[in-house]
Parts: sequence; structure tokens; C-alpha cells
Amino acid sequence: MLLIAVTAFTFIAAALPIGADIPKPDVKMKDVSGILISLREAATSNGLLVMFSCNTCPYVIKNQTRTKSVCAFAKEKGIGVIILNANEGGRSNGESLADMQAYAKQQSYNFYYVLDSDNELADAFGATRTPECYLFDKNGKLVYHGAIDDSPADITEVKRNHLKQAITEMEQGTAVSVKESRSVGCSIRRKGT
Repeated sequence: MLLIAVTAFTFIAAALPIGADIPKPDVKMKDVSGILISLREAATSNGLLVMFSCNTCPYVIKNQTRTKSVCAFAKEKGIGVIILNANEGGRSNGESLADMQAYAKQQSYNFYYVLDSDNELADAFGATRTPECYLFDKNGKLVYHGAIDDSPADITEVKRNHLKQAITEMEQGTAVSVKESRSVGCSIRRKGT
């Protein structure tokens, strides 16, 4: 007798290439404020910063000051900011919407922090880590993907602020000099993991 095993799997797209359009821009996600918001609605005429993050990853916690700083910097430049929590596999372990609301309040977030249900956006972006950043220009084209800076583990060792530099170069209308860097952090806990 022949037995056939069927394995469920999640399709995760390859990492977005530089120059790609914002994936799934009209998918509505629940923000910690209770509103539903899409990436298109979060974007401004100057662009959009998308960051995959969470509440519990030690790298996210270690980088929280830098996260808030770079998000404030983007907002100062008129760029929309949205942080997505795609840890669907951890919703019952510190990553629920209620946990996100408490975390956002504790951190004084003044930007969108949304729940990426079923990892829909993380899968479309090919995102694998927290924190992981994507910067889109005014035309909705990806100009930078990667880490906040070159030393996620130790703020005292930072030599280059990749994301701030990309925002500055984008605002000046010059080509982003470092378009990609390696994201270091926790794996996104997808549904079923």
C-alpha cells in the first residue's frame, strides 16, 4: 500500500528586490489604536518606511531606542511609518493585539503598529527577521532593505546608520549608496511554528 504524506507549508516570497513596488498595498491591518490601515494609507507623498518588528525579540528590545529614533527621523522628513507584527505563531505568547497595545503605550509609539494576520504581508515581502526594514520612495519603489544600522547587537559599535543614511539620500534625490544590508534578529514566528 502506498502512503502519501501531505505537508502543509507557507509560501514565503523571495526577498523583495530593490526597485520593487510596495507589495499588497491595500490589505487592511488592525492598528493598536483599533483602526484598520493599509500600507497605501500609511504612505505619504514622500514615501513609506515599513518595519517588521514585535514585542518579545531580544534584538527588538535592544534596538528599541534606535527604532523610535529612526521612525521619528522618517516622520520629520515627511515619510509615512508603519511597523508590522507578523509573529502569528506567538500571538498567545506576548504577541497578541492586547500585548501590542500595551507595548506601544509603554514605548510611547506615535506611529502605526499593526497586526499582520496570518503573516500575509511578511510572506509577500519575504521578511524573515525582527527587526527588518523596507524603505520605499515617493513612487512606492523599494530603495533600501535591511538593518537599522551596522551593529544590531551593540549600539556602542555602530559605525553606519544604514536606514537614516538611506532616508537622507532619498530625501536629497540622490541614489541610496547602501541599498541592502543583512537584518539580524529573531526569526518571524509564522503561523504553525
